[in-house]
Amino acid sequence: MSFERLRALLDRFPEVGVPGCACVVRHHGETVFMHRAGVRDLDTQEPVRPHDHVFLYSASKLATCTAVLQRLEAGDFLLTDPVGEYLPAFKEMTVRHTDETGEVHLEKAENPVTIRHLMTMTAGLDYNFQMPAIQEAIRKSEGRAPTQAIAAAIAKTPLWFEPGTHWQYSLCHDVLAALVEAVSGERFSEYVRRHVFEPCGMTESVYHLTPELETSLTTQYRYDETLKKAVPAGQTNTHILGPDYDSGGAGIISTLEDYSLFVDALCHWGKAATGEQILSPRTIELMRTNQLDETCLRDKSWPQLAGYGYGLGVRTMIDPALGGSLSPVGEFGWDGAAGSYALIDPEHELSVFYMQHMLNSAHAYIHPRIRNTVYADLNER
Repeated sequence: MSFERLRALLDRFPEVGVPGCACVVRHHGETVFMHRAGVRDLDTQEPVRPHDHVFLYSASKLATCTAVLQRLEAGDFLLTDPVGEYLPAFKEMTVRHTDETGEVHLEKAENPVTIRHLMTMTAGLDYNFQMPAIQEAIRKSEGRAPTQAIAAAIAKTPLWFEPGTHWQYSLCHDVLAALVEAVSGERFSEYVRRHVFEPCGMTESVYHLTPELETSLTTQYRYDETLKKAVPAGQTNTHILGPDYDSGGAGIISTLEDYSLFVDALCHWGKAATGEQILSPRTIELMRTNQLDETCLRDKSWPQLAGYGYGLGVRTMIDPALGGSLSPVGEFGWDGAAGSYALIDPEHELSVFYMQHMLNSAHAYIHPRIRNTVYADLNER
């Protein structure tokens, strides 16, 4: 179990445009592989360092789903409950319909948006922060953008389809952050710190960039398809709409080793290395159970997700042959826009966390290769 192939793969990523990357593999609770390749800044050529921070973007969704499922375990709600019972702005929703002439008109939704719809990306929302209602909420709050105010603004935009009928990647997890605030009485970032980060022994993960963290934030790039190289993309995350906005969908800033502690806790059926149980094993099982019907599975057409269904906020492997995957049924996780990637396999007590800081991040090339190489190097059935 030398992981020579994985090391060689990571060392090749700078050759295909990734300035720098890092990866950690944990097996049976032990760190069995850790490697950093490339540089944290192309101008200075400084190597990737321990404790470097990156914007995790949608890899943050794993923590959001965990927080929601903790409140499910506490009996605060059921997955089948209408979201409007807890966030009143969602009580009356409209749906876009297109007639034979191509004209769009609005109708009242036949069914309410439920918490399960949010967890499974089947609510009918989109991923448009430029919608007028959101921009107006930001202006009214003088740029502070409170999480629940933004969720209420999201509810003002008509749905793209009847809830539960299709899958569309969207702002569902940002609404879930507001839901956690509503039922827990805590600001979302504070809730996650107290109930996810601290129980896992995490000390380097936050929702908002501080002056102290600016020096440890690696340079963020975007791969330019025309120039065929990575170009600077600025040191901001546009998903963080203001100082009061805790983005459940894309808000966490973290380091390789710190976030891997959380990922590994999910791998061990919710039990962190500290001994704290952040979720029950039964909840982890439900989390990684495919929730989509055939129609919704067809909607989820990203090439790197071939063979995967979608559970409660996570991809979950349901057909390794279809995906050309060396991972087994039940392997699950998620990733982020700048390239962060989590792989979780409770049966083999295997977790992988990979990070880079490049938007337009070549997910379809990088992530399946990491997955297959890890399992080849693991050399287990």
